[in-house]
Amino acid sequence: MSMLTPPGMGGKYRITGDKYPRMRRTGGRRKLVLAATGGVLALGLVGWGTFQLVDVFTGGSTATAAGGRNCPAPATSASPAKATPLPAPGRIKVNVLNATERSGLAKQTADALKKRGFAIGEVGNATEEYDKKVKGTVLLLGAADAVDGAFPVLATQVGGAKQKVEAPVKGEPAKADAAEGEADGAAKGPRKPNEVDLIIGDGFKKLAPEAAATGALKALNAPKPSPSPTAAGRC
Repeated sequence: MSMLTPPGMGGKYRITGDKYPRMRRTGGRRKLVLAATGGVLALGLVGWGTFQLVDVFTGGSTATAAGGRNCPAPATSASPAKATPLPAPGRIKVNVLNATERSGLAKQTADALKKRGFAIGEVGNATEEYDKKVKGTVLLLGAADAVDGAFPVLATQVGGAKQKVEAPVKGEPAKADAAEGEADGAAKGPRKPNEVDLIIGDGFKKLAPEAAATGALKALNAPKPSPSPTAAGRC
């Protein structure tokens, strides 16, 4: 009988050889699986918390890049734009021509414009091309450059003014300074940019009130707003 055989068991349960049964603890593998799962969950929570902190302190830029969320386009606000400089009344030479049957209307209108700072050129009757053919208040006749310069300035002085661009003389470019020229009438030769014929028509009564005309001129020279992007908040 071996020394390992318990007493009273006889030889039936006799243990022989050099191999013995190994006793294993029950439930060990289950604990390992639960511990590993808990570790993964803990790491996930830590990572999620870190991500949220980064999102808070960076204004959401990280969240947008990582999660692919779409932010709305930044809003626009109006900001003053640089206005195109217009000629001052003293830089505009006005030829006042009467196309109606009412006498003295050209001189009366020219005197009023002169008091408002305009340079006066020729004063008299309209040419045959326009005489008794202008049905509106006035017709402004000038060079192409006057469309964005002298025309709108002079139009502040009389309501309902119509505009017409005079074809330039071929091979004779207009000069820039309208204040220069002959004092006794309209300049001979090519039309200058700031020289305008104000042809009085049948619908003309009088110039606009001076206060209203001054206000319209100030508004004309005021800068126009233009849209500019503003910073957008978190999305």
